[in-house]
Amino acid sequence: MAYFLPAVTVDCGTNSISLKWAETQSLIDPSLLRLGDCSPSSFSAKPGGGGEALFHAEFNDCNFMRLVTGDELVYMNNLTTEGDFVFSHLVVCAYEKPSDWGPPRFDPVFFHTYGQGELIFHMGLMKDDFSGPSPSTTFSLGSVIPIEASVAQQGHQPLLLLMEECVASITPELGPESHLYPIITNKGCLTDSKKTNSRFLPRKRVSELRLYLQAFKFVLGEEIYIHCTLLAWDPNDLDNSKKACHYDKTNGGWELLDDPSQSALCTCCDTNCRSRNRRDIDSDSQGLSQRTVLGPLTVVAE
Repeated sequence: MAYFLPAVTVDCGTNSISLKWAETQSLIDPSLLRLGDCSPSSFSAKPGGGGEALFHAEFNDCNFMRLVTGDELVYMNNLTTEGDFVFSHLVVCAYEKPSDWGPPRFDPVFFHTYGQGELIFHMGLMKDDFSGPSPSTTFSLGSVIPIEASVAQQGHQPLLLLMEECVASITPELGPESHLYPIITNKGCLTDSKKTNSRFLPRKRVSELRLYLQAFKFVLGEEIYIHCTLLAWDPNDLDNSKKACHYDKTNGGWELLDDPSQSALCTCCDTNCRSRNRRDIDSDSQGLSQRTVLGPLTVVAE
């Protein structure tokens, strides 16, 4: 399976991807291109600008996101560039979901549970006081959307739940043409909190994460789905790529939810928070991520 877009050619293999970026005239230095957190496997630059960059990667490398919806298994990543020139291209490989795949197929309800190994992830819309699931999936523009995520660890070592990324879309599946509203980006930065009153709430336990999301003007009156990557991680191994940060308008800066004294980990939220290569939970039991979809919900004008 292959597709071509200007400057980018993608070949999706069974468990891997090959990607070629080629441009005859460009301000982009091909050595600065990144597929997720991976550098090019090889590259060549041309005098006067442009060149080629090749990526060969397994789906369990380079911080690929995995999404299981309906009958499809989808792997997604972003091709970006470091430096001053901004470039971003969504890379998607979609496959028919294997019959023995673990997580349940997506149904349009507003509370979801996904199992992965010894960990079971949950994400749902809640009442304002988090005493139970929300009785409604309709929210007025500017109101609070309470969201709770948790991980049941079933005897596993204690793990801290984080949200690596969340975006809103009008579809339960993401694709190259998806119109997205960024909520959490840059490895745990609640980007939406810088322009709205969205914020993380103090934890009740390390395995839960609560969020007040201010209902945003993305689309009004249409169904919205929130796509998130949840990460269960070693609480003693936080860094600028494993964190939960929101913007504190009172102090005019980013704050680390779990330890404000270490808010320096959040300073990259306005630039680029680089991820270390993630190690597999089976090899060192540090953590495991799961892509989840919440929705549909609807935002309406008052």
